[in-house]
Order: sequence, then structure tokens, then C-alpha cells
Amino acid sequence: MLGFVLARQAGLDDPARLRRAESTRRVLNLELNKDRDVERIHRSGVNALDIEPVEGRYMLSGGSDGVIVLYDLENLSRKPNYTCKALCSVGRSHPDVHRFSVETVQWYPHDTGMFTSSSFDKTLKIWDTNTLKPADVFHFEGTVYSHHMSPVATKHCLIAVGTKSPKVQLCDLKSGSCSHILQGHRQEVLAVSWSPRHEYVLATASADSRVKLWDVRRASGCLSTLDQHNGEKSKASSEAASTAHNGRVNGLCYMNDGLHLLTIGTDDRMRLWNSSTGENTLVNYGKVCNESRKGLKFTVSCGCSPEFAFVPYGSSIAVYTVFTGELITMLRGHYSTVDCCVFQPNFQELYSGSKDCNILAWIPALREPVADDLCEKSLPQQHLNPAYEDAWSSSDGEG
Repeated sequence: MLGFVLARQAGLDDPARLRRAESTRRVLNLELNKDRDVERIHRSGVNALDIEPVEGRYMLSGGSDGVIVLYDLENLSRKPNYTCKALCSVGRSHPDVHRFSVETVQWYPHDTGMFTSSSFDKTLKIWDTNTLKPADVFHFEGTVYSHHMSPVATKHCLIAVGTKSPKVQLCDLKSGSCSHILQGHRQEVLAVSWSPRHEYVLATASADSRVKLWDVRRASGCLSTLDQHNGEKSKASSEAASTAHNGRVNGLCYMNDGLHLLTIGTDDRMRLWNSSTGENTLVNYGKVCNESRKGLKFTVSCGCSPEFAFVPYGSSIAVYTVFTGELITMLRGHYSTVDCCVFQPNFQELYSGSKDCNILAWIPALREPVADDLCEKSLPQQHLNPAYEDAWSSSDGEG
């Protein structure tokens, strides 16, 4: 580490490499924090979490009872032991509470004055954070499984919505109407995600085993249907062969640079796709246990080398290296099935929600590991990025 700092001071090294190495070290040392609690408000399972991207300070949670809670993650007391307090909530007695399970919550990407929620009660609600009242409500014919706002859009205010209908709905915040419908799936749409790289590109996952990429400006809409076999099956039945999984596809997550897309299906498989070519990269993650009948909310790291995926796996959270498929560790602490997790990139923290009604905080351990332990136990040597190796090998020689 000292050698890394000296090289950066002398202008011999890229300053970002030290940041990446330290971020990676912190993720590799995530553990259930005994000094930090998240106030328990939900009386039933926690289905969805989201941390606002502006400050990384406020977190939303949505529960099976329709309740939405807003937490402050900052330690204002400065004491080692503290509880992340609930600032406010849309509880069962609130006049505008969702009647059934909240499946997705998301902050407005550009400020904390607004957030969105969707529910099995067939509605998508746009909330004013300050008054905790809906500014707008969109109604649908079927159950709403997922919705998403683009993190990078500057020319549109569209919310993509996946419902029990095979049609993907696009709701326009400016006009307050469902402006557009994308047709192509054959069964319910379980997950939707806008590209963090191209503001008009949308990925959708369905119970029909398919993942589709769309350009919402095009009349036909669909850019491609991802094919797990990369077109190597019978050309005569190309449409039948174009499935992303051998089961329901209920999880989508773009890498932060938008160049790759991760998908999860009920065939107990996770796949990594090149988002520009649609190619299955064939990374083998082994069996990724997935028994969820609805959308599964998983997440990825940001600013690490290599990058990691955090995937609910029964009552645990599996941590994989994204590009090599290696299972690094299992984070255990929940008493029941984990439904969602969200990554806080500023401090490399992870928060998870479960059917046990708890939200747990996973924080990097304070103790710095010995370099040899890190290499041998956390990541096999052949998978270490050269930048990461440099960060620790130089300190051995000087210490």
C-alpha cells in the first residue's frame, strides 16, 4: 500500500488504481456489522431497497404489507454503536398506502425530493418526499412486478413498468400518461432495467424465458432477443432457440458502465451478456439457487477490480466475481429468504432485506487482512487484477 501511495505521489501511477484496490479490499471484507442496526419497522418481509444516488445517505424499503420506510444511513451521533433511524414511513394507517405488497421502490435519480413505488395492487405511485403524498398514480390491469427510471436520461422522463401483461408499459412523468407500449413478450414481465449507458435502451425479462433489449425510439422497439446458445442451435427454429434461460427470467442488472448485463432465471443459472452484441459470454457461476416466483433484486459493486455481484441465495447472499464466475463468499445472517440487496458505492457497504422482516447492514471489517491471507482465502491468485496485486505486494517488501 505504501508503495502504491509513493508511486501515485511521484506521478508514476494512475490515482484511480489505489481507489480501486482499496474498494476491492473493502468488499472482500464485508461482514455483518455488530455495531450498526437498521431500525425494524416492517412487520412482514422486506421486498425492495434503494439508496439515493445523490448523497448515498437515504434508503427506501418496501414491504410485503404495503409499507414504505425512509431511512437515514448517516451516523449523526458519531458513536461506534448506532441505529439507522427511520425518518418517516407510509404505514398501514396512511391514507395512500399500497393495499398489497410493494415490489419495487426507487428514488428519482437526480434529487431526493421524489421517489416511486409499485405494488401488487396494480399501481405505480410517484411520491413527494417532503409531504409524503402521491403526486401521481398510474393504474394497470394486472399485478405490477417491477419498474425502473433511467439513471442517465436527460431527454425523456419515462418509467418502464413490468406487469402481469406481456406488454411493457412506458409511463411518462411529464404528461402523466402511459405513452407507449412495447410488444414482444409472451408472458408476464418480471424485471425491467434501463441501460446506464444509453438513455433510450431498455432491458426486460419475462416468464417466457426471454430477455429483450429495446430502443424505445424505434417503431418496432425490439433491438434483440438474447440467446443463451449464441445462435448455434438449429437456424430453422431460431425464434424457439432464442431464450436467455430454461425457465422464468426474474432478475436483471446492468454493470455500472452499461457494457454488460447480468440475468438470473429459475433454471438456477446466472448469465453475463455483452449488452452491445447480445452475446452470452459463457461465464460459469455454477448453480445460483433461485426459487422466487416474482422479481429477484440483486446488485453489483462499483469501482472495484474485479467487480462483484451480490445475489440473494436462500437465506444468504452469494458474492461472485462477475467476469470469472467465482463464488467468493456467502454472507449469512438472515433467518429467512433474502429478497433484495443494494450496494452503497461510496463506502462499499451492502444492505439486504429478507422475509424475516429485517434489513441487515454488511460493512467492511476494520481489521486489515494480511496480504497472504487475502490472496489465498479471498481470491485465487490467477484471478487477481494486476493493479490489485501491485497494491499489496509492494508493501511486503518495504515492511
